[in-house]
Amino acid sequence: MTGPQGVSAQPRVIAGRYTLLAELGRGGMGVVWRAQDNVIGRHVAIKELHLPDGIALEERRVLEERVLREARTAGRLNDPGVVTVFDVVAENGMTYIVMELVEAATLSTLINAHGPMPQDRVISMAVQALSALDSAHQAGIVHRDVKPGNLMITPNGRVKLTDFGIAQAVDDPRLTTSGSLIGSPAYMSPERIHGHEASPASDLWALGATLCYAVEGANPYERTSTASTLNAIMTEMPRLTRAHGVLGAVITGLLMPDPNARLTGPQARAMLERAVASPTPPTGFGAPQNATMRHIAPTAVRKPWLKGVLITGTAVAAVALLVGGVFIGRWLFTDQPPAAMAETITYGPGGTMSVSQFELSEGQCGDNYLEPNTTINYTDCEKAHRVEYFAKGSPFGSAKLPYPGADVLRDYAEDFCTLHFMSDIVPVDDKEEKFQYVAIVPTAGQWLENESDSSSKKTRSVSCVLWNKDKTELSDQVYAESR
Repeated sequence: MTGPQGVSAQPRVIAGRYTLLAELGRGGMGVVWRAQDNVIGRHVAIKELHLPDGIALEERRVLEERVLREARTAGRLNDPGVVTVFDVVAENGMTYIVMELVEAATLSTLINAHGPMPQDRVISMAVQALSALDSAHQAGIVHRDVKPGNLMITPNGRVKLTDFGIAQAVDDPRLTTSGSLIGSPAYMSPERIHGHEASPASDLWALGATLCYAVEGANPYERTSTASTLNAIMTEMPRLTRAHGVLGAVITGLLMPDPNARLTGPQARAMLERAVASPTPPTGFGAPQNATMRHIAPTAVRKPWLKGVLITGTAVAAVALLVGGVFIGRWLFTDQPPAAMAETITYGPGGTMSVSQFELSEGQCGDNYLEPNTTINYTDCEKAHRVEYFAKGSPFGSAKLPYPGADVLRDYAEDFCTLHFMSDIVPVDDKEEKFQYVAIVPTAGQWLENESDSSSKKTRSVSCVLWNKDKTELSDQVYAESR
């Protein structure tokens, strides 16, 4: 380092151990240095934290506390996709985070230099990033600033996610005075913009936007001003032009505006890993007897995303379900439905079953098969039973929207149940040969029966039930909590 008038200056040493060698980069939250660890004799990266101007003294103290706490927790993470935190130093009123030095370009640098990535590279990157986030979320850490600039890609394709808990940590309940918003607006989920705390779901939304950026070459929400960017996030869905198949389905599921309807990390990862393991459609997906479901072939032209919120009534309901992943199954499978899936059942007025015939809750087991004029009662899952209720979905969350139509609702339910059946919620290797499953949806009459009643949400749920394909009783519980 050189001082005024060319006089050589002594390099800075942090904590009597780390010698700063050169600046690697800087941003709104600080400067990153290449440094030498004089104890171990290795090069490391050190982030010198600089908090933005305008933050009140008390908020600054709370933010520093949280950064230190989460950086220390991040140091305990053990995942190849996480940049390892070696040390945290508070010295002379400054905070320094000592990290693994990764010789790699960021995703944003790569896209700016070379344009959109091919789908197979994005899928590989997504699986690694999802693994890193899952490790963090399991440890109770929310990243808060997943974006292309925080994904580092090595020349051999390894992904490293950096800056855990640092760039957007001003959501502590004690930070109430200035209301400062720290983060990357184009990668901030709708619920974060609404003022809700960051969560694993908001990290996953940001990853969806990041994957979209990687495969499309641009952030779908980026506008000329922060205000217009935030407005786009709240009112628009991106139109995917290069992302197809499972990758398109995953991006769609991660960008769901309602966090309760968003894909979870394990779900997204399972979909992508299945695609990698089976690049061609899996065999054995013959149509069940008497099937009447429509399944669009993968080669069919997809409808473009519908943008904006200036749509009312039933159109909104249909769009909401389409956004929620109606075509996930159409991308994952062939033009035939999975052989393990039975014909969808309707309940309520005019349906296959009445409401009183099926009153199980998610995770419960029943004593009868789903047949007309048969009542399914609860029975202990540890004892012999005939059916298991393995997943429940509410496509609109708490929103009260009109009936979307039988075809749209059925398609959503079939895809929802297939996604969960294929996941580790049903942790059996030969599940497609051993079990049969079905989607259960409300009829229009049941959907609308109590529309003005605050308890009517229960009539808008779709249910997924499985049983042994040979109709023998299940001796052990199959269903497992999502992991």
